[in-house]
Amino acid sequence: MILYRCFAWNERARPDRPDGALWFPRPYQGDGRHDNADLYGCLYLSERPLSCIVEQLARFRGQRFSAALLRRRNLPLALAELELPDETELVDLDDPVVLRRERLRPSGVATRDREVTQPQARALHEAHPDTAGVRWWSTFESLWANVTLFDRAAPLLRLASVRALGLDDQEIVAAADVLGLRVP
Repeated sequence: MILYRCFAWNERARPDRPDGALWFPRPYQGDGRHDNADLYGCLYLSERPLSCIVEQLARFRGQRFSAALLRRRNLPLALAELELPDETELVDLDDPVVLRRERLRPSGVATRDREVTQPQARALHEAHPDTAGVRWWSTFESLWANVTLFDRAAPLLRLASVRALGLDDQEIVAAADVLGLRVP
């Protein structure tokens, strides 16, 4: 399966080192939807480029759109295309059977309340030791599937491509439109 990641990229870094496309940024984790940095590192990925870019730019809603929004920690935002074997097991939180089995409600999965989602992810990580991560729907568009990949899946992941994003990229323009960012 092909997954996408939008992240702060150091083009000189090896892919599996800090600020590389395959690096699990555990030192920076704690506030994310499924973060449990004491137990695992994770990557936030998506089945569509637009979804992961929207996730990165969402905090800037209502602001004037500029090149400064495409930088994090003085690094450019980049889009990586990653490959994960199709047979890789994920806990699919978009499947009603899985939600019932795990005793989860859709509203609890979709909430932005990290005091709810982080314990869910911890429990799923511990209950499913052979699972690479969790598949869930974006809170920006329910048709966009996101994947939180646990660091135990790192050996399965392969980098297909990575590129810095610019103001004129079609995905950036589409994300700005979704978020209502004011384009100069």
